[in-house]
Amino acid sequence: MVHTVGQAVDPAQTDPQQARGADGAAEEPDKQVSWAELFFDLVYVFAITEVSSLLLADHGWAGVGRALIVFIPAYWTWTATSVHANRQDVENVPDRIGIFAVALSALFIGLAIPGAFGDRGLLYGGAYWVARLVLQALALRWQDLRLNSFLIAAVVTGPLMLAGGLAEGNARIALWATAALIDTLAPQLLRRRTTTHFHSGHLPERFGLFLIVALGESIIAIGSPATGTTSISEAVLATVAAAFVLSAALWWVYFAFAANALQFAVAAADRQFDMVRHILSYAHLGLISAVIATAVGLHEAVAHPGQRLGLGVAALLYGGCGLFLAVFAYTRWRMFRLWSVTRLTAAAAVLVSLPLATRLPALGAVAWLAGLIVALDVVEWYRMRRAASRAGTEDGADAAAAATVGEQRDAPETEAQIRMETEA
Repeated sequence: MVHTVGQAVDPAQTDPQQARGADGAAEEPDKQVSWAELFFDLVYVFAITEVSSLLLADHGWAGVGRALIVFIPAYWTWTATSVHANRQDVENVPDRIGIFAVALSALFIGLAIPGAFGDRGLLYGGAYWVARLVLQALALRWQDLRLNSFLIAAVVTGPLMLAGGLAEGNARIALWATAALIDTLAPQLLRRRTTTHFHSGHLPERFGLFLIVALGESIIAIGSPATGTTSISEAVLATVAAAFVLSAALWWVYFAFAANALQFAVAAADRQFDMVRHILSYAHLGLISAVIATAVGLHEAVAHPGQRLGLGVAALLYGGCGLFLAVFAYTRWRMFRLWSVTRLTAAAAVLVSLPLATRLPALGAVAWLAGLIVALDVVEWYRMRRAASRAGTEDGADAAAAATVGEQRDAPETEAQIRMETEA
């Protein structure tokens, strides 16, 4: 059976590692994340921390915009490195050195972020361009020179970033925003020119690891305000506990209920590039940005547990969680042509609660938000168990797969059955 994006599939009966593409190819060899890639990710721990610090210094719309302008190019640099590692065997000296060179450039990017709109603009723009030139050189080891996002970044967005570093004020912002927009639109605009095949297990794991890096920043944000005080009050401890529960609940939303479905969708799609572009590249830009915003809100809550959150902080905290949940509506539609009703409902509940968050002490605002996300996890766990029971599967990964297409219907029906009934 040939699968297409959004075509009827049953993830309960398909092993992602054994899914076949449109060419009917045999089972693909397993590809593991390399140690070099994991080392590379450590640099992004630092970079994300610096983006969070930039956002922490300015909660307004201008601050959010500046944080996005410096985060988006760094994100696409990480994505390009992961795509290269997916397409190429990087367990060799040239590729390892290349990945380390990109990591050094990313480290310079992180160092530049606090002063990116001041005296470190040239460092930021230059480091970005060097990273993209290295990635283009690495790409030439496995493909001819061709028009793709690697080449566009090397010859268009890289020079724009460097020019922005040399400019000042609004001119820098305009040049960098243009470069970030080009990086973001390039995969969409070039989709018809790309027939790339990806290892279906490797890329979902890479993006999951990047999300773990972002969640790690939320843990740092929770703990750092408390460590800077001479004594830790009961209110601070309670807020830390509530914030940790919230972070763990967000982890549960992704890794207990969505990760397997993402891997399956990449394996089963006949146009893998389209699926990777939507549910990994674009969706995780939203997911990771949401976690960063949430982390900033948690930092402020732990720092002042008895005070009310300002509107800007509350908007980052609740808006970040709302965006995190809403993105799954996009991924579910792209994967299975279904709406994620439970997560959309939870996202709406989070956003509706925003006015309440500004009236409660920070501890109460975090506790209420954590309760909403935990309630979502409980509901989805119950529906997963119910769907798994009807499908006759065991609890665990098989049950999660069985429930993937049963979320709206609360039954283990296949996508084929759902689509036939819908179209009838």
